Amino acid sequence: MRFILFLGVDAGGTKTHALLVDEAGRVLGQGYAGNGNHQTAFAQAGVHIDKACGEALQAAGVTKEQVDFAYFGLAGADREPDYVILRPMIGALGFGQYAIACDTMIGMRAGTTRSHGAVIISGTGFNASARNAKGEELQYGGFGYLFGDGQASGSDLAIHAFRSAIRGWEGREQSTLLSDIVPKELGYLSVKAMYDDALDNGVRPPRTLGKLVFQAAAQGDAVSIRILQQAGQELAVSVNALIKRLGMQQDVFDVVLTGSVLSRGATNHMVEAIKKSVGEIAPNASVVKLSVDPVVGAVMSAMDQAGITIDEALDKALRQITFQ
Repeated sequence: MRFILFLGVDAGGTKTHALLVDEAGRVLGQGYAGNGNHQTAFAQAGVHIDKACGEALQAAGVTKEQVDFAYFGLAGADREPDYVILRPMIGALGFGQYAIACDTMIGMRAGTTRSHGAVIISGTGFNASARNAKGEELQYGGFGYLFGDGQASGSDLAIHAFRSAIRGWEGREQSTLLSDIVPKELGYLSVKAMYDDALDNGVRPPRTLGKLVFQAAAQGDAVSIRILQQAGQELAVSVNALIKRLGMQQDVFDVVLTGSVLSRGATNHMVEAIKKSVGEIAPNASVVKLSVDPVVGAVMSAMDQAGITIDEALDKALRQITFQ
C-alpha cells in the first residue's frame, strides 16, 4: 500500500527547512539548506529550496513525482511582483501538486487547529496576515514606517529604549530605569557619554537593546510598560484592519503571535494590549503564541490544500514532531 506524502517547506532568510510526512503525520524525511528568500538571495534561493527538498526526499527514498502535495511558505512572498518571480522558480522544481504563500501563513497555520485565522509577527521586523474561512488572504507590513508599519518590532523597541534613556535623563519625560541600564549595556559610564558618542561619531543603538525595555518593565518601570503597551496596540491595529477587511469580526479563530519579540518577551504587557484591542473588534477570537516549528504549518497547509481533514489525532501527531 502506498502512503500519501506531504511536503512542507519553510524558506526563510536564514535557512530553508523541508519536512516530508505521510497521511498519519509520521516523519519520513527532513532537509535543510541556506537562505531561501529571493529578495536577499536571488541567485541561490531556488537552489537552496531544491536542496532542502532533495534531502528530505532522499531520506525517505522517494521522488518528487511521488509527493502528493507540496506547500511552500516563502519569506519575501509579499506582493504580486514577488510571485511573478516565485511561481516559475517553484514550478521549475518539478512537483506535480503544490502551492506557495508568504511564510507568515505557515506560521499562522502552525499556531492553530483551523485552516484560517490571523498571525502577528514581531521580531527584527514586523508584519501581519490573515485568512478567512473562504480562503481569502491579506497581509500588512514588512516595509517600514514610511509604508504604514507601526513602531512595534524589535528594531523599533531598541530605538525606543535609546531615546527614552535620553529623554528621562534630560527631563523630557518621567524618570526611567532605561537611563541607567541602556548606557551600561552599551559600555558607557553615563547617558551623557552615550549621547555625545552618538552625536559626534554617529553611533546608533543595536537591535539587542529592545530586550532592556522588557527587563525594565518587569521591574515596574512606567516608561517601559507604556512603550510595550503602545507597541501591542500598534500590532493589534494592523491585524484588526485585516480582520475587518476580511469580514472576520464575528468568526471563531486564533490570532497567532510569533517572532522573537512576542515569543521571548519577559513580560506580558505587549501581549495583553494585543488581546484587549483584538477583543474589541473580534470578541470570538483567541490570542495564542506559536509553540511549534512553522514548517509544521507548511505540512498542515499541504494537507489542507489536498482536502485532508486534520483531526485531533493527526493534529497531535504533527505537533509532537521533533527536529534535528
